[in-house]
Amino acid sequence: MYKIAITTGDIKGIGDEITQKALHKLNLPTNEILIIGHEVDKRYDTIKIDDSNNGEFCYKTLECAANLALENKISAIVTAPVSKYALLQAGYNFSGQTEVLQKLLGADAEMLFIADDFRVMLLTRHLALKDVKITKDMITDKITRLNTFLKKYCKIENPKIAMCALNPHAGEGGMLGREEIEIITPAIKKLNEEGIEITEPKSADALFARVGKKYLTGQKQDYDAIVACYHDQGLCPVKALCFDKTVNTTIGLKVIRTSPSCGTAYDIAGKGIADETSMVEAIKTAYKLSSNA
Repeated sequence: MYKIAITTGDIKGIGDEITQKALHKLNLPTNEILIIGHEVDKRYDTIKIDDSNNGEFCYKTLECAANLALENKISAIVTAPVSKYALLQAGYNFSGQTEVLQKLLGADAEMLFIADDFRVMLLTRHLALKDVKITKDMITDKITRLNTFLKKYCKIENPKIAMCALNPHAGEGGMLGREEIEIITPAIKKLNEEGIEITEPKSADALFARVGKKYLTGQKQDYDAIVACYHDQGLCPVKALCFDKTVNTTIGLKVIRTSPSCGTAYDIAGKGIADETSMVEAIKTAYKLSSNA
């Protein structure tokens, strides 16, 4: 059984380069790593995928990894970046690799971004802001999944979770929106009754200001994870504070899946100047979390 399968990502992007550089830097045991896509390091076994069509190649590498996971031949997947547009052009209508793996592995999945003890989960993912709708069931289901992950894989006995409000200033008592009063707070009350420790909805700007100060000064965070209501609410502070160290981690699947925080970076592909730091962190995180399972 391989420990980790690494997909090399978009053929026009920096996936091959950052995978090769990361593996060279980490120098992992040859029997524990499987490459899917392009051969980027002759030390490791590789399943080569036909690359005559970029979007098809991207999808097939994920499909191969998912099948290996279903067959219990790997314990984690690390995915180099792909273009969502390339997937769409090839006929695969997914908003990202997370959604592809969610379908292929037949499980609900969440996006959790990890940089040391700074963790942010997205309540909703790749949606237009006008389409962001949250419900009580969504909150309870996803936060229960997060709590389970923190206990099982991060070995945190009693996780402490902070909840971002949807509206500015947590709705100002209903003046700026009533979602905090009518949806978020009742869901949190239910979670608290079930033994999950999560805060009332907090104003996101104030919460991330405190989190950022602790991260930049090396202090321990007050919370084991923060839940953001929508994509940019969570990812703007994450990427501003710790872009290179951030790892996109998919939770709720049969196996651990991680990905670097960078994109395909078409503009620098093939120039040999891509920074592999986030890919190194993605592989290390996959290794650590899958070992804790």
